[in-house]
Amino acid sequence: MAIAIDGPAASGKSSTAKAVARELGFHHVDSGSLYRAATAARARAGGESSTWSEQSALDAAQIVSLASTEFGFEPMLDGQKADSEMRSESVTGNVSLVAKMPAVREWVNSIVRRAGSEYDVVVDGRDIGTVVFPDAALKIFLIADPAERARRRLRERSGGEPSAADVEEETRKILLRDEMDAKQSGQAPDAILIDTTRLKQEEQISQIAGLARAAHRQR
Repeated sequence: MAIAIDGPAASGKSSTAKAVARELGFHHVDSGSLYRAATAARARAGGESSTWSEQSALDAAQIVSLASTEFGFEPMLDGQKADSEMRSESVTGNVSLVAKMPAVREWVNSIVRRAGSEYDVVVDGRDIGTVVFPDAALKIFLIADPAERARRRLRERSGGEPSAADVEEETRKILLRDEMDAKQSGQAPDAILIDTTRLKQEEQISQIAGLARAAHRQR
């Protein structure tokens, strides 16, 4: 069984999907982490991002692998954990560039589909309900106010409450990311839209887990 969770950057997809997977005893697959891993791998290969070609990104991504964990998978670079590298500002600034490359997208999608063929999965990212798992038993599309998404991202980075100026700057970056991502991803017609702006995470988890159990009963 596959549960697809899509939505824009910082809408809470990964943290919610991970928690839903734990709640249901499924495996969590974060497709966005694979794009970050591919971007980090390409950055390791050197050169200005303006010179990165689709083939060079795909070649660099061959050092990326998925390691199975109790409730999901973790991308590795050359067999080693590299979470801080994949979350760096450099990778964040270039991941949209790599993610829009068709060959890289198909490479990521093939890895995600393989995981879904072996496990019950909760998968988050973009195009999950439209391209990767168009027949998913449940499709969710999370949205949130851009300023709230900016606050969440800044809190995650620093662990503290961000200033108004920092929120404004991060909101600008998120809106720019939204504009770039909108050209290559969208909401599946049969996805359930959930606005998380004023929802606590436990409310999101409970709502989606309930929908998943209902979908499972219908199967």
